[in-house]
Amino acid sequence: MSPRPSAQLRAVALVGHGASGKTSLAESLLAAAGAIKSRGSVEKGNTVCDFDPIEKEIGHSLQSSLVSLDWSGTQVNLIDTPGYPDFAGPAIAALAAIDTALVVINAQTGIELSTERMFALAGERGLCRMLVINKIDADNLDLSALVTDIRERFGKQCLLMDLPVHHAREVVELLGHDSGESDFASVAAAHRSLIDQIVEEDDSLMARYLEDGADPSPQELHAPFERALRAGHLIPILFVSAKTGAGVPQLLDALAKLAPSAAEANPPLFYRGEPGQTAQAFAAQPDETLHVLAHVFKVVVDPFLGKLCVFRVHQGTVRRDSLLFVGSAKRPFKVAHLLRLQGKDYQEVPALGPGDIGAVAKVDDINFDDVLHDSHDEDHIHLRPLQFPQPMHGLAVQTRRKGDEQRLFEILHKLELEDPCFKVERHPHTNETVIRGLGEMHLRAKLSRMQQQYKMELDTSPPQIAYRETITTGAEGHCRHKKQSGGAGQFGEVMLRVEPLERGAGFEFVDVVKGGAIPGVFMAAVEKGVRQALAEGVIAGFPVHDMRVTVHDGKTHAVDGKEVAFVAAGRKATIDAVRKARPIVLEPVVRIEVVAPEGAVGDLTGDLAAKRAHVTGTQSRAASTVAISGLVPVAELGDYQGRLKSLTAGQGSYSLAFSHYAEVPESTQHQLASQFKPLGAGED
Repeated sequence: MSPRPSAQLRAVALVGHGASGKTSLAESLLAAAGAIKSRGSVEKGNTVCDFDPIEKEIGHSLQSSLVSLDWSGTQVNLIDTPGYPDFAGPAIAALAAIDTALVVINAQTGIELSTERMFALAGERGLCRMLVINKIDADNLDLSALVTDIRERFGKQCLLMDLPVHHAREVVELLGHDSGESDFASVAAAHRSLIDQIVEEDDSLMARYLEDGADPSPQELHAPFERALRAGHLIPILFVSAKTGAGVPQLLDALAKLAPSAAEANPPLFYRGEPGQTAQAFAAQPDETLHVLAHVFKVVVDPFLGKLCVFRVHQGTVRRDSLLFVGSAKRPFKVAHLLRLQGKDYQEVPALGPGDIGAVAKVDDINFDDVLHDSHDEDHIHLRPLQFPQPMHGLAVQTRRKGDEQRLFEILHKLELEDPCFKVERHPHTNETVIRGLGEMHLRAKLSRMQQQYKMELDTSPPQIAYRETITTGAEGHCRHKKQSGGAGQFGEVMLRVEPLERGAGFEFVDVVKGGAIPGVFMAAVEKGVRQALAEGVIAGFPVHDMRVTVHDGKTHAVDGKEVAFVAAGRKATIDAVRKARPIVLEPVVRIEVVAPEGAVGDLTGDLAAKRAHVTGTQSRAASTVAISGLVPVAELGDYQGRLKSLTAGQGSYSLAFSHYAEVPESTQHQLASQFKPLGAGED
């Protein structure tokens, strides 16, 4: 059986804030298309997309879920994504697999944090966007005010695509209707605005339209409509009720007839280049006859299927039993099982063409963000990188049972493979294992997973703050490591200099040694020693970042010159240089958004100010709530959940996103330095 032609495929994702009804909307779309017999509900825990036991327990999506449906001869691959900021990783990852983002807005609460984030990220990646206002069946709505707010915050290119009528029991499409009244707007006026925007993409069509005033046919509008979508010149607003089904057929029509196919969408950018070289950008071509380019946007460690890797085919055709390479690997793997997913269920398929989404199982060498291909000409290929929020919320974890430590690391590794925003750290100075995520709910879900699926019982405690060290000026460092203990001796001498780099630049190691003063075979040992020193910390025991280390001279010995000597010399020379380079300690600073009742704003801003926070603004939200935004050091947030609950009578919520590192107060640096006991202190 041949794969579905690209022209008949749509790849879309439901994105937006939590509780906007994305999973319920997916159920309604599946039911309307006949993909399921009846729609399930989040409350009953029987939806296709939220099938994980923990998702059912808490009533929120934790991972993205893939389903497909057929409508008007078109296959729609639909990804339902989590909406709460704590689970942003899977939602952002889904943007690499789609052509159109359906940004779902709760008609009751309006534009929320994740709504704005996902709208902006989808635009940055050149995706087509549609705004879907859900829950239009709710009481006491002001849809007119919501549309005004959307256009003020997202732009005048956001135009009504349909309108609710008969008290939101029905929805009418505007391209085919030019008269009547909706619940809050003139159908004729909205129809005219939409047509005016579309015809601007076609000069000849616009000239004829202006001349005779007659509406172009739907066939004439198709091409300019898609061009307007791809250029961001048009962002349609559609209305639905996932609960009653109002607007669902109109949304399906928009996806099948107006949203771009894989052959029409803005092509994704890939980059080709060896590590360290300037990458060359090129666009994938949705041609089934070309060699394969597919991108892995989701990894699941399934207890039955093993490692399940979900990918979007961007070019060529992936066939069962074919051979594919993973990134730069020289050995291919065989596609033994090619799967199409429908929530937790899957079926084997013979082939997937460009634009389609599927999965392979039990291939251990594939990881998140890998590119799969069938040609060695495509070595060192990667998709345009996604920008994920940095996980800042941490917990130190310890096994309750002795002997479970190795098993704990194996489990944590599996969880890291699945989630780009979940990280595991091991701190040698404190002997802590720290898990980091995007918030308290994120880590609580991981702990529940470890307990329920893996039967791993853990104790938790607040972790050390993820401080860093850096330098503020250049300096020279030197060490002559000489050791003689009766037998073979050790000798290695290293001279280097350190220089500060911009914040976030990381670490650079440069070798400018001339004349073989340090033989090339020992330079890797020098770098190893340098990296050891930076990882251990110099003044307060935290990793040193954002600096360049240049090794420019040294000495060896014909007999006693050894790798271990140059490791030690590189380490001690680095410590020597950093201590002279006016080192400072940096602390992580996060962007915080607090959503709370209007009456609590004064208390909350005062409390934030006491935590060294810089409040950057307040913004009114729906239902008499206000969003307070600002910047605050992570070190000040240890008890914030309890403080917020107390100040808002349990009605407040907050989210964090990493912003930058900033210098700690001088008193804090002195305190941290006084507590530091260097590894290897006292060694000669």
